[in-house]
Amino acid sequence: MNDEARSLVKPFVILGALLALGMIVGGMLLGMKVRDFKRADRYVEVKGLVERTVKSDTATWPISFSETGNSLPDVFAASQKDKSAVLAFLAAQGFSGANVAVGSISVTDNSTTGIENHGPRFVVQQTITLQSNDVDKVAAANAKTADLIGAGVVISNAGTGSGVTYTFNGLNALKPDMITEATKNARDSASRFAADSGSKVGEIRSANQGVFSISAANAGSTTGEEGAPDTSGDGSIMKKVRVVSTIDYYLLD
Repeated sequence: MNDEARSLVKPFVILGALLALGMIVGGMLLGMKVRDFKRADRYVEVKGLVERTVKSDTATWPISFSETGNSLPDVFAASQKDKSAVLAFLAAQGFSGANVAVGSISVTDNSTTGIENHGPRFVVQQTITLQSNDVDKVAAANAKTADLIGAGVVISNAGTGSGVTYTFNGLNALKPDMITEATKNARDSASRFAADSGSKVGEIRSANQGVFSISAANAGSTTGEEGAPDTSGDGSIMKKVRVVSTIDYYLLD
């Protein structure tokens, strides 16, 4: 082959080599993409549950009382007597000052309602609220509600339960440890699944911390795994704090 022929063939040889190299590299990249695709398609979703039983740290007891009659001065005087009796009762139980809040007086004149009423014309109501971090002390005082009734105080909520609500405000201090434990429980579940399927657990694909819920210790979760936490309080001193974390883990061969 003369020099002129070789000069014509050389570009085709180079082009062929470049095409071959491109096909090789492209095949390698395609193989990597296929492997990544398969890897992304293999994952397991697991949940990590953690529950803690805690004691409420705040007790709130609204004591509502009322008096009725046809003479407003007499009804008001009776209401003031009731207020003094409630304050004296709370003081005897060791509560006063910042723990006790006296609410405003509410007066209802039934003659102005436009509804025929054969009962007393005036109703005077008032609420004294006790709030304390000594929940056991409040519970002990609440157990003596009969003493107030015996003193002639008509308690509005005496027949609808204790009237005391207990709340737990220490959730933020529990969150880090509970989230860590929930994550560990989730990975343990993923590891068991992976072992049964002949795989290994890889890194986290996605994670949902979950929502914390607070309910009575002897009750089921009132909010569910995705609900809003119930911190409104109830009549149970002991509470159950619950969180469920949802985590996806990649599964490796």
